[in-house]
Amino acid sequence: MAGTTGTVGGARADGTKDTDGADGTDKGFRSAELGWPELRRIPHPPHRLPLLGDALGSHVRTPVQDSMKFARQLGPVFRRKAFGKEIVFVWGAEPVAELADESRFAKHVGLGVANLRPVAGDGLFTAYNHEPNWQLAHDVLAPGFSREAMAGYHPLMLDVAERLTAHWDERESAGARVDVPGDMTKLTLETIARTGFGHDFGSFERSRPHPFVTAMVGTLSFAQRRNAVPTPLTPLILRGAARRNADDIAYLNRIVDEVIASRRAAPREGGGSGDLLDRMLDTAHPVTGERLSPENIRRQVITFLVAGHETTSGALSFALHYLALHPEVAARARAEVDQVWGDTPRPAYDQVAKLRYVRRVLDESLRLWPTAPAFAREARQDTTLSGVHPMNQGAWALVLTIMLHRDRSVWGDDPESFDPERFTPAAVRSRPAHAFKPWGTGARACIGRQFALHEATLVLGLLLRRYDLTADPAYRLRVTERLTLMPAGLTLGLGRRAPSS
Repeated sequence: MAGTTGTVGGARADGTKDTDGADGTDKGFRSAELGWPELRRIPHPPHRLPLLGDALGSHVRTPVQDSMKFARQLGPVFRRKAFGKEIVFVWGAEPVAELADESRFAKHVGLGVANLRPVAGDGLFTAYNHEPNWQLAHDVLAPGFSREAMAGYHPLMLDVAERLTAHWDERESAGARVDVPGDMTKLTLETIARTGFGHDFGSFERSRPHPFVTAMVGTLSFAQRRNAVPTPLTPLILRGAARRNADDIAYLNRIVDEVIASRRAAPREGGGSGDLLDRMLDTAHPVTGERLSPENIRRQVITFLVAGHETTSGALSFALHYLALHPEVAARARAEVDQVWGDTPRPAYDQVAKLRYVRRVLDESLRLWPTAPAFAREARQDTTLSGVHPMNQGAWALVLTIMLHRDRSVWGDDPESFDPERFTPAAVRSRPAHAFKPWGTGARACIGRQFALHEATLVLGLLLRRYDLTADPAYRLRVTERLTLMPAGLTLGLGRRAPSS
């Protein structure tokens, strides 16, 4: 993933622009007043100031949680402005359902996502809609997430999970608490690295995070920080951070280049039909015969290594937090694991999907804290949102998923409570189709969704079967934001369970 030039909503720091927009034209960052003719109808926070806009009282490190506060005050469609950049937020179930209509709206690459283009380029997550490599990579890689492929990854997922439990057994024997976010990050990084690319980072043999994780967190944090700094002041305020970000990107590129070079030097048997890297290197598009370029392969590998472990580690961490807080839920989930898996030491692939209550626990955790807390949509043509708000072609809105999942018209009068029964089959059928969106929406939704769900359900089942989880009574949930969400400082106590008979 070449290049260290930063972008903000498509506009580069060096003055050039990436093309953006449904029509593929050069737009740069589009402040809301450029695309919403009746912007005055949309409420904004009180006490707006010149230049600062609504920035007073906001926190650079918690923009999502700040937006949640304003959403509760201002309603399902609102706007925020800071340093000349104005953004429309949407979280009501009805307008979000409109934005999910692929005939009217498409993915918009802006804000922090565009800021990741120096490292991810036209990878699956960060590509603009008109960039041809997105469709090429999607078509080449989609079979890598088929049921057959997933069944092939399952034994490797078990291997990595056993490294986690060996580590947790040591902590339990020592009477020590476990670092949940840190250990889930190790687990999910090793899982995607081994299943997708045949690489072992040795995370569980390290006392500190692998440098790849440190560099990844650095790039994500830098991408978010750029949104909070006025563009003209970026070179001054973020000069040191930009140098560190360039070093982080160079390190990520170097590691991925080494992984790719190793595979090229020692290809696996049955090239093109194995893991994701095989498919990238050896598989041609089934219709056009095109292949991914070396540069794009690098971008896709980084995309999968970052996105493939960062969001899943957060989802697992939040789920474990809620299981420890709700022992009655943990007991029911554990009983299901004991019934479905019995005493088999290594559950089979098909046995994981039978953990339906464990899956509800995971879905409810993703409802309350979707680790990808927002996604952006842009108008394909001039249109009107909710029959009230005109939008020009290319105008965009940020769907605040984390508040969509708290819309009382959908989730009831107590949407902040943790209740896996919200995801019984009957409850799911009774809800609007677009009320639950932790994976994004439409053609650009997360390609690895089933991979992440299988991995997370498997790991929760294994941990519930093996341990009793004890929350720290003094802990109060704090959430770290770095484009994705993660519980901060979460530790759990462990009690080893007797094997089921």
